[in-house]
Amino acid sequence: MLNIKAPAKINLHLEVKGRRPDGFHDLESIFLALDWGDSLCFDCSGAEAQCAIKIAWDIPIGGAVIQPEENMVFKAVSLFRARSGFMRGLRIRLDKRIPLGAGLGGGSSDAAATLLALNRLSGVGLSPAALRELAEELGSDVPFFLSGGAAFVSGRGELIEPLIVPEGLSVVLVYPGFVSNTRLAFALLDADGNERCVSRSREELIQALGGKPADWPYHNDFLPVFLAAGMEVYGDLLGELRRLGADFAALSGSGSTCFGIFSDEITASRAVEKFRGCGGFLYLTFPLAYSTRGH
Repeated sequence: MLNIKAPAKINLHLEVKGRRPDGFHDLESIFLALDWGDSLCFDCSGAEAQCAIKIAWDIPIGGAVIQPEENMVFKAVSLFRARSGFMRGLRIRLDKRIPLGAGLGGGSSDAAATLLALNRLSGVGLSPAALRELAEELGSDVPFFLSGGAAFVSGRGELIEPLIVPEGLSVVLVYPGFVSNTRLAFALLDADGNERCVSRSREELIQALGGKPADWPYHNDFLPVFLAAGMEVYGDLLGELRRLGADFAALSGSGSTCFGIFSDEITASRAVEKFRGCGGFLYLTFPLAYSTRGH
């Protein structure tokens, strides 16, 4: 039996460069893994080649139905079996804390955790490069979660440059209680004719991470598009986070979670208390300096 963590992430910065010939979008982003997320338990038992997945929802606002063929854990198991020949029966329990469609990478993190767990349980010992190849096939965000921490991410998400994780910061997550559809979000972005925020160089973005959050030049290209489409809730949540003392506040991914970065944990805790009753999901967490995947 093996227990493994699947941390959430936030995008401190997200710039979408444009659509690629393969249908994906080129992007530049800074990912930050969090010391909070889902967890999985793997047990090698049951009939050969069978995989039973039980999802235990630990989300105050309730869970949703995930069909087996849409479950990223199931997809990761199937892909790993096809590439490695590992066919032992599996029983998997997924303790689901990361809301779906929240911009926190829950499904991608679950998939990466599954690859890492199966690589240990099977004894196959796929190389990091082989695991990375599988992760890229599963989804754009999956490769990052093989190691976590902080990273400058580019391409369609497969180009990952590890960064030093900033210390002494607290993160307040505010999920407004509704799902953001990634495909529709990109369609809105593609259809938007307005000018995007000023692009920053890779070097400037990376260097800024070592400075004060209040001075970060980061932005999310989806935010102005959502606001122009009438989604004022994002502006309201971000404004409230700043009013409550956040040094930096932004939208994660293509929504729907907003987050605030606080230099003072006490101020962050007070913000959580004042934010209660907003109708969504609220959590105080911290950057995850490195991946503590199994125990």
